[in-house]
Amino acid sequence: MRRLSLWMRAHPAFGDSLMAGLLLVFDMVALATDGARVPGSTLLFVGAMLIVPVVFRRRYPLGASYVILFGGAVQLVTHGNLESGLPFRLADFSLAIALYTVVVYVGRRQGLLYAIWLAIGTFVWALWPMEATGAAAFMVFVIAVVFGFSWAMGEFVGARRAYHWELEQRLKLLETERDQQARIAVGEERSRIARELHDVVAHAVSVMVVQADGASYAIKTNPDLAEAAVRTIADTGRQALTELRRLLGVLRSEDQSGTQWMPQPGAGDLRELAENCRATGLPVRLETDGDLDALPAGLGLGVYRIVQEALTNTLKHAGAGASATVRVTQAADQVEVEVADDGFGTPHDLVAVSGGNGLIGMRERAGVLGGSLEAGPNPGGGWRVRAVLPLVPS
Repeated sequence: MRRLSLWMRAHPAFGDSLMAGLLLVFDMVALATDGARVPGSTLLFVGAMLIVPVVFRRRYPLGASYVILFGGAVQLVTHGNLESGLPFRLADFSLAIALYTVVVYVGRRQGLLYAIWLAIGTFVWALWPMEATGAAAFMVFVIAVVFGFSWAMGEFVGARRAYHWELEQRLKLLETERDQQARIAVGEERSRIARELHDVVAHAVSVMVVQADGASYAIKTNPDLAEAAVRTIADTGRQALTELRRLLGVLRSEDQSGTQWMPQPGAGDLRELAENCRATGLPVRLETDGDLDALPAGLGLGVYRIVQEALTNTLKHAGAGASATVRVTQAADQVEVEVADDGFGTPHDLVAVSGGNGLIGMRERAGVLGGSLEAGPNPGGGWRVRAVLPLVPS
C-alpha cells in the first residue's frame, strides 16, 4: 500500500483521471437506472463540464474549478431545481472536489469566494421558488456538510503542503550552506597546507643551492667533500620532489601579501606539544615508537598537525577531568598516529560546536600525504582519531 501511495503521489494526473472516470461511470449508471427526463445529449454535456475538469484540477486549479461551477449552473437551468423531481447527480460531487482544490492549491480567499457561489447555487436549487420544507432543509444541511468537509480537508492538506514546502526549502538552504562551508573549509585547509609546505620546499632548494656552490669549490681540492655535497643535493632533491607530488592538486591562496613565513614543527616536537597541553590542564600521555626526528619534514609536519588538532578537539569537547593518550608508531613503510581521550564528547557535539572543520582539515591533510584518517567514538567512551600515513606516498 505504501508503494502504491508513493506512486500515486508521484503521478497525480493518473489519480485524477481515475477519479473522474469513476465519477462518470457511476453518474451515467445512476441516471440510466433512475430514468432521467433530460435528453441524453444534455446529460452528457453537463456531465462533461462537471467531470472532465477534474482531470486538470492540479494543473489549472482555479480555471478547472470555475468550469465545474459553470457546469453546475448549466445543470440548474437544464435539469431544474429540487422541486422538479430530477435525481441528484453523482457528478455533482465534483463541486466538492473543486472547492477542496481551490482551498489547497489557490488559497483561502479564493476558496471563500468559491464557497459563496456554491452556497448561492445550493439555495437556488433547494429552496427557490418553493417554500422551505423539511426535505429541502435536510438537503441543504447534507450539502453543507459535504462542502464543509471538503473545506476542512482542503485546509488540512493545504497546511501540510505549505509546511512540507517550507521544510524542503529549509533543507535545501541548509544543504547549500553545509556544502559551501565544507568547500570553504577544504579550500582554507589546502591553502594552509600549501603555505606550510612552502617552507619545506624553500628549505630544500636553499640547501641544494648552498651544497651545489660548496661542491663547485671543493670538487678539485676536496673530492670527498664534494661527493658528500652532491649526495646531499640528491637526497634533498628527492625529498623535495616527494613533497611536490604530495601537494599535486592542492590549491594555494593567490593573496599571500603580508604573510609571515615561519619554520614549522615536526613529529619530534610532539613532546613539547604534550607539555603545552598538560599546562592547560589536560593530562596527555605520549607514546612513541621509532625515530620521529628522521621523518621527512612534510610527513613530520602532518603528524604534528593531526595530533595538535585532535588534542585541540579534546580540550574543547572532552570535558573536565578528561585525559588523552597519543601514540605514534613508525613501521617500515608507514606511520600510525592515534589520539584517544576518555571524555564525554560526542560526534554531535564536535560538529555542532565547531562545524566539523577540524575533522575536515585532518582528513584533508592525511589525504594530501597519501594516507587515511578515521575518527569516531570509543566503545568505552571518549573520542578516537587514527591516521595511517605512508613513509613513501603511493
